[in-house]
Amino acid sequence: MSLLRFKMVDAAINHAAVEPNAPEGRPSDYFGEKVFNHAAMRKYLDKRTYALLSETMEKRTPLSREVADSVAAGMRQWALEHGADHYTHWFQPLTGGTAEKHDAFADPDGEGGVLEEFSGKLLVQQEPDASSFPNGGIRNTFEARGYSAWDPTSPAFIVDTTLCIPTVFIAYTGEALDYKVPLLRAVTAVDNAATEVCRYFDKNVQRVFSYLGWEQEYFLVDESLWAIRPDLVLTGRTLMGHESAKNQQLEDHYFGAIPARVMAFMKDLEYESLKLGIPVKTRHNEVAPNQFELAPVYEEVNLANDHNQLLMTIMDKIARRHHFRVLLHEKPFKGINGSGKHNNWSLGTDTGINLLGPGKTASENLQFITFLVNVISAVYKNNGLLKASIMSATNAHRLGANEAPPAIISTFLGSQVSAVLDKLEASRGDDAIRFDAKNVFKMSGISHIPTLLLDNTDRNRTSPFAFTGNRFEFRAVGSSDNCAEAMIVLNSVVAAELRDFKVAVDAKIEAGAKKEKAIYEVLKQKIKACKAIRFDGNGYSDEWKAEAARRGLDCETSTPLMIDHYLDKAAVKMFADLGVFSKVELEARAEVKWETYAKKIQIESRVLGDLTMNHIVPIASKYEAMLLDKVYKMSQLQGLNASADILLIKKIQDHTAAIQKMTDEMIEARKQANRIDDQRKKAIAYHDTVAVFLDEIRYHVDKLEEIVDDQIWPLPKYRELLFIR
Repeated sequence: MSLLRFKMVDAAINHAAVEPNAPEGRPSDYFGEKVFNHAAMRKYLDKRTYALLSETMEKRTPLSREVADSVAAGMRQWALEHGADHYTHWFQPLTGGTAEKHDAFADPDGEGGVLEEFSGKLLVQQEPDASSFPNGGIRNTFEARGYSAWDPTSPAFIVDTTLCIPTVFIAYTGEALDYKVPLLRAVTAVDNAATEVCRYFDKNVQRVFSYLGWEQEYFLVDESLWAIRPDLVLTGRTLMGHESAKNQQLEDHYFGAIPARVMAFMKDLEYESLKLGIPVKTRHNEVAPNQFELAPVYEEVNLANDHNQLLMTIMDKIARRHHFRVLLHEKPFKGINGSGKHNNWSLGTDTGINLLGPGKTASENLQFITFLVNVISAVYKNNGLLKASIMSATNAHRLGANEAPPAIISTFLGSQVSAVLDKLEASRGDDAIRFDAKNVFKMSGISHIPTLLLDNTDRNRTSPFAFTGNRFEFRAVGSSDNCAEAMIVLNSVVAAELRDFKVAVDAKIEAGAKKEKAIYEVLKQKIKACKAIRFDGNGYSDEWKAEAARRGLDCETSTPLMIDHYLDKAAVKMFADLGVFSKVELEARAEVKWETYAKKIQIESRVLGDLTMNHIVPIASKYEAMLLDKVYKMSQLQGLNASADILLIKKIQDHTAAIQKMTDEMIEARKQANRIDDQRKKAIAYHDTVAVFLDEIRYHVDKLEEIVDDQIWPLPKYRELLFIR
């Protein structure tokens, strides 16, 4: 291998596990110690301020400036005592990540000294530059003003020495420029709609909460190897690289013993996460080599999303300490599994009822079926829009591949729940719903294994939107995604469906039907109407693709065209009616998504062109010259056969010629696309005329990797990248 590659591989092999930060006591001792949570608020706020802030957090009541001043004073004192010297409004612009501008607590006192100042005004509002973030044309360069405003429902926290205050981000003209604003709006919409439906069954329900439990998949690679892979550094994925002889085919990595270096990283990550109030629970090896997963306990969706965004930031910092780099790209390595971020979603009442969990009484089960059917119906009517919410240039590599959900949205319910819906659809009375008790399963002959309860559904790993017993698992969300986008759309479409359901039921009641009868009749109509979205089979099969098309489901695979669903007339009206997005905000977000797609493909094509012309072709030509020299010398001696070397030379010539030709064509296609001003048309051009070259060029590079002398090949190979030493 090349000298640089040898040194980097040697460094990777010799990296010892870094000792993790030693936790001080049990998790319960340090959980949330860096969070201005209820315990901290009770200590640092007076009783009245604490009561008013708690009411705001629980009931969304507005806070006065006087109360904000009092909160700021207590928060400042808490932050200073915990080592903070700066504060920032922490928000989520349309970059998909987070943003922060740090200001010091210290202000001149006019007498040569400083005071630690932090007022309610500074807590509540700041003014970042709104033109420098993606905004879809809402803000021009000369119209820079935008505001970040405190979200009291998500507690402030300290990272390093900075107090981070979760905030929304809006334009001077009032439009949302972030993910949090529409997420809070969607959460409010589903709360209002679901609460009204819940009161058919329980008049005491005052609120319905949307819950999220995300599962974060990620890859780790050694930092020294990452540093000499320009494609990993600049795009997050390998644009070239032949499969390793051994990858995941033995299925020995999944749930296997965690390597010592990785365990040290995981312990550090969990320690820091717990101190920040992120309730991490599960860790394990994933299917692909170097792939792992972290999952927390469920939380209210807004807080859960904040915690996932925070986690993605701190895991990168901690990985560097352990000489790793975290890869959140959905498909960083060809030929092995990619990474998702499964979003487990449910609804629950303030009376403690999981609305997506079967109950113990007829009324509870009718309520369960009501919400189940409305969710399925919402997914059916908006399957294209839901797919648009999880589509990106990076997730497009994963969706439809054999380890990920197909690029067709369907729901899996399991045999028992499906049978219940079929029976209800075919019934003529109002007594169709009967649930069997959970099956008790005991493993015969193994006395020390406890009795198990079987869920009412099996699992289907090929389903993008699967019912898993008491929640839906939206499996199509990408590893690098901000969960908010999928949660905004899902909560919105469910809210709209529940609204329509209540209107239909109320109309039947007003016409003289009994409440239960009216509910049954509307449910039956919905079950029949949305049957096309239910699929319990293999979502990877070609037969399903054909069947889905016959059923009228959205089978589009082009990311730019999927984004169009945000601007469908029905979507624009629905979001406007719910107060989640205005038409201007939707147009801006579509514009941002198209622009982001084009830029990511543009970067990948530039990196690939640089690698092929400055790394691969010169090295291949150098090896070709070595072979030519060998052939020439062999020709000077009688009896030697150089035909094998001549064949290698011919193969190298063919591959390098193809690489050079297609790279030139790709560059020209990129130039043509760059001349297009309309962002949608530009994104389509990048998809249709530029991205198509990436795999074609890669094919020839990967073939050269098999031929060229390993000692001069310039880039770390998969066998070196994928197995942590």
